[in-house]
Amino acid sequence: MPELQQLDADHAPAVLAFELANRAYFAASIPDRGDEYFERFADRHRALLAEQEAGVCTFYVLLAGDGSVLGRFNLYDFANGSADLGYRVAQHVAGRGVATATVRELCGLAVTRHGLRTLRAAAAQANPASQKVLLKAGFVPDGPTELDGKPGTWYQRDLSLQL
Repeated sequence: MPELQQLDADHAPAVLAFELANRAYFAASIPDRGDEYFERFADRHRALLAEQEAGVCTFYVLLAGDGSVLGRFNLYDFANGSADLGYRVAQHVAGRGVATATVRELCGLAVTRHGLRTLRAAAAQANPASQKVLLKAGFVPDGPTELDGKPGTWYQRDLSLQL
């Protein structure tokens, strides 16, 4: 059974392996992180942990039983009881409900662990899978946006509403 864990320093090798293994898959629907991300991964990982420690965001990894990363789920830009949500799952588990189930779980943690009342997430129009995840997890469309120059939609979830 996959387990959602808050990101820590020990996750770095598994996160890097996940990002490398799925790089081409992710780049098909979202902008590529670029070579520098991978070359400076250790520095970036430490920076994320520092941001998390400062309380402005929190990062989670969904781990398989063998410790490999199945997905990353991030809450960032905390402000006034609200945060933005970002996520990505490995290609080999895409389309199996993993993202939807984990986003739902994270919505609960957003309330109980982080005191949040609202989450927002953006999805590109060219990424119907992400739109479907958000809708199934209780988010509703909340207006247009641009994601790296491409059309998208903001989605919002009132965390006081139970699914």
